[in-house]
Amino acid sequence: MQQLKVVGFNGSPRKEGNTSRLIDLTFQQLKAEGIETETVSLAGAPIRGCIACFKCFKNKNRRCNVTNDIVNECIEKMEGAHGIVMGSPTYFADLTPELKALIDRAGMVARANNMMWRRKVGAAVVAVRRAGAIHVFDSINHFFTIGEMIIPGSIYWNIGIGREIGEVDSDEEGVRTMKSLGDNMAWLLKKLHA
Repeated sequence: MQQLKVVGFNGSPRKEGNTSRLIDLTFQQLKAEGIETETVSLAGAPIRGCIACFKCFKNKNRRCNVTNDIVNECIEKMEGAHGIVMGSPTYFADLTPELKALIDRAGMVARANNMMWRRKVGAAVVAVRRAGAIHVFDSINHFFTIGEMIIPGSIYWNIGIGREIGEVDSDEEGVRTMKSLGDNMAWLLKKLHA
């Protein structure tokens, strides 16, 4: 069997905050199953949204025509992975603008290039203080479903509750959810690539 890989994108401006901790919990399970993981932090990486130039449809080179940020590096990492995890804290009941910009641009490039993410495995991970996480969870999953990706489930929606850095570690159900997500993602990846 080929070496399986999952890349995670931490959309939080806190590089080592609660979102990172939740992604790490999921990745611990994947690593235990022999799956390679990599996390890309969007913290401090100014990313602009899609400018609707549609050059990705004209060029069909699997890249965004805007080249002054890390989006093309992220697209390359997505292309080389079997699974994609996208994580965000909940800001005013929505995902961060950096993650949304990555989703919009990577999504357009994928559509312009014969649905590049088709049948990759995708999972959303959300950190939340109290409310709004389900909207973030749904928004990320919309990227996966419109890209014809496959989404594994868990024992609950993939959210962890905590405001201050490290508080999600005390959310027992959130921790179990991330571990179950990692287990289910590993199982699905192995079935798809047996």
